[in-house]
Amino acid sequence: MDHSALTLLVEIIDAGNLSRAASKLKMSRANVSYHLTQLEKTVGVQLVRRTTRRVEPTEVGLRLYEHGHAIRNELAAAGETIRSLGKGLQGRVGLAVPSGYGQLVMTDWLIAFKRQYPDIVLDLIFENRVDNLVRDEVDIAVRVLPTPPDNLVARHMAEMNYVACASIDYARQNMLPQQPEDLRHVPLITSGVVGKQLLVRAYQGELRKEIRLEPTLISEHFPFLRQGIMAGLGVGIVPDYVIRAEVERGEVVTTLRDWRLSIFGNNMYLLWMPNRHQTKAVRTMIDFLLERAEVERPA
Repeated sequence: MDHSALTLLVEIIDAGNLSRAASKLKMSRANVSYHLTQLEKTVGVQLVRRTTRRVEPTEVGLRLYEHGHAIRNELAAAGETIRSLGKGLQGRVGLAVPSGYGQLVMTDWLIAFKRQYPDIVLDLIFENRVDNLVRDEVDIAVRVLPTPPDNLVARHMAEMNYVACASIDYARQNMLPQQPEDLRHVPLITSGVVGKQLLVRAYQGELRKEIRLEPTLISEHFPFLRQGIMAGLGVGIVPDYVIRAEVERGEVVTTLRDWRLSIFGNNMYLLWMPNRHQTKAVRTMIDFLLERAEVERPA
């Protein structure tokens, strides 16, 4: 059994189906299927169970996958060592960050990282998808979630606190919500999920409420939401970092302060694939982000 056959098996199981594996390997689906069949004939047992949508490894297939994955990672590490001989820290890091947190909080971190490691190529994506780690261009993702996905390695970075807030002018002219249910009766400014009704969870001690809302201004771009709040267009529900400076200057007031609000979850995680080889550049970025998150964490 040669290395290319094991690599094929690893790519198929990692991708989860033959079509995605074929796309990654730049082969036709039929060609991938043929080579998989030939590998199974060579070893004399079935290695994966095929359905119309997915492939799942058999017990033997999983053992071969683990060996193949270890070999692939060792070869990648050896290649990295050879390329880095006599050079400073180099490589590429594909990093996906939330659109708001990435722009408003992490920008200074990432600029500091580039100054410290100028030869590392930093490929930054601002988006809020979790599933992008299956794509080759993303090595690490930062996401706000209730709990991290079971199939990913997760490190907790920070707790996210949402606030209900409004501009001082809006507050002077309108009654602010006093209970979570009151959010149904005000023009609401917040982020949302395309195609889904917004669900806000509110916690006060042991009391828990869920309120379905219909915002009048929705965007994943938090600087825009902040502008809408400042313009007096309604009551915002946003992470506290979005509006913190305006609150400190007295330009924005908060309400429902006795309630802990949540939309997408209250935990920020650093995520990566458990079986993907990590270059030294990627490992350096992981350590850097966790250290900065620890420094920024409130005492």
